[in-house]
Amino acid sequence: MESQIIESKRSGDTWLADLGQPVASRLLAWEQQQADALLADVFGYHAVQLGWPDLQALRSNRMPHRWLAQAEFETCFTTPDLTAGGLPDLCLDSQAWPWPADSLDLVVLPHALERSADPHACLREVERVLIPEGQVLITGLNPWSWWGWQQARGQQSKVRMDNTSAALIGYRRLRDWLRLLGFEVQVSRFAGWTPALGSERWMQRLGWMDTLGGRWWPILGGVYLLMATKRVPAGRLIDGRRWRTVRSTAPATVPAARSETFMGQQPDAKDIVEPR
Repeated sequence: MESQIIESKRSGDTWLADLGQPVASRLLAWEQQQADALLADVFGYHAVQLGWPDLQALRSNRMPHRWLAQAEFETCFTTPDLTAGGLPDLCLDSQAWPWPADSLDLVVLPHALERSADPHACLREVERVLIPEGQVLITGLNPWSWWGWQQARGQQSKVRMDNTSAALIGYRRLRDWLRLLGFEVQVSRFAGWTPALGSERWMQRLGWMDTLGGRWWPILGGVYLLMATKRVPAGRLIDGRRWRTVRSTAPATVPAARSETFMGQQPDAKDIVEPR
């Protein structure tokens, strides 16, 4: 896990409150580092990040049009300055995106699926708006981890007043969803094997668990990252040189003379051609 701690001003008291501020800061630091490295060389024209404004996932990307969108499961926030000129705010329904089909080159979903009321519909919308060979980066809390267990326990102890509570999605399950939609998973990474303690000092003392976890049980990390590419089967061009008339090498047949025959009437003897 990245040693640098980035302060999360909004996440600590909202959907990550059950994990505590130390975990929220570590989570943000690791995902920011991964996004900066993975998205810097992704080329195209249009990119969208859905949710979690603390994470500036598109800051290292060089696409001319980059947006930070607010989903229905988030409270109002002020859009951070992703570029020198700033970008407009976007508010959308995660199950019905406003872009036409095959119009976006890159989509980033930082913990958006686990917070959406219908993650299947959200992922289908991502597949629809992405161009062929477009890419999607997804992060999520691992339900089979210390962090996922504590997050789920905290959510169960609350009375659900809206749809903002997280429904964690496992790594293998999400990978199967992507494959069914025609995506090819190219990057899979995990982080966060230290228990979600309320003290940063104690989490640093247990830092050896991150070292062992990354080596021996990576799939049990507290957070996972997937990066996938949308694959579209292309038409197969058949070589035109194969389309040619093939002449038969068999000798031509000689037609035999015959007379009209009627039901119950035998042909005349003169009309029968005898073989020579």
